[in-house]
Amino acid sequence: MAFAIPEVPGGIIDVHVHAGQQFSGTRHPDDFLGDLAADARRCGISRLCTSVLGHNGYTANPTVAELDSANAQAAAAVERDPIYAGVVFCSPEHPDESVEHMRRLIAEGPFVGVKLWIARKASDPALDPIVAYAGELGVPVLQHAWYKTVGQLPGESTPADVADLARRHPGTTIQMAHLSGCGERGVLDVAPYPNVVVDTCGGDPESGMVRFAIDVLGPERVLFGSDAPGRDFAVQLSRVLAEDLDPETLNAVLAGNARRIYTRLGAA
Repeated sequence: MAFAIPEVPGGIIDVHVHAGQQFSGTRHPDDFLGDLAADARRCGISRLCTSVLGHNGYTANPTVAELDSANAQAAAAVERDPIYAGVVFCSPEHPDESVEHMRRLIAEGPFVGVKLWIARKASDPALDPIVAYAGELGVPVLQHAWYKTVGQLPGESTPADVADLARRHPGTTIQMAHLSGCGERGVLDVAPYPNVVVDTCGGDPESGMVRFAIDVLGPERVLFGSDAPGRDFAVQLSRVLAEDLDPETLNAVLAGNARRIYTRLGAA
């Protein structure tokens, strides 16, 4: 089956991207941000909701200084190219400092959302100040989640943890990351919570997963995300296009839902 880049009004929006991770062996050694943006534009992507989780890799338990550095790198990406929409990296181990970053970068700045990784599980009340403030600001929280047979990390959330977070904060939109990492079980875990949406990235493309999420959650709760640069834009886009969605649903998944949920994208 041949794929063509769909014509989406205003361009495709990728709601799950990382910048700043210039790993050894990357194909973007000289101008990482410029090459990442060019790769996205070749795939018809007009906005990249982008967080930075560390300088030379992802930092599971960042210090305050590492949060400062990561968010400064994200701010530099936003300033350099309007394709980048900043997402604040926060840590429940440093709630006061995280809230201050949100105030400065979202309430008073151009950033559009919040990113939580694996410092604590989503079921941990330590996340509550950050998630509650995101609700006040009207921005979504991108929460990492995965179901693993082996190798689940100490602070790594499962979709069941995300469901618990959504129950505690019904007024905040939670974007559960990694549809393919969460699987059908994960979709069913969060289905009862309308404030949870899922993004389409995670692991290798698996036929039928995007369709399953749409059938269970509804097309308005599924958003395109690539997890670039760890995954390729075109490959991750193909998992959506392979489902042969009707034009209205395809446009919703690739851009419309993101514009509705990331309310600050237009102003960023």
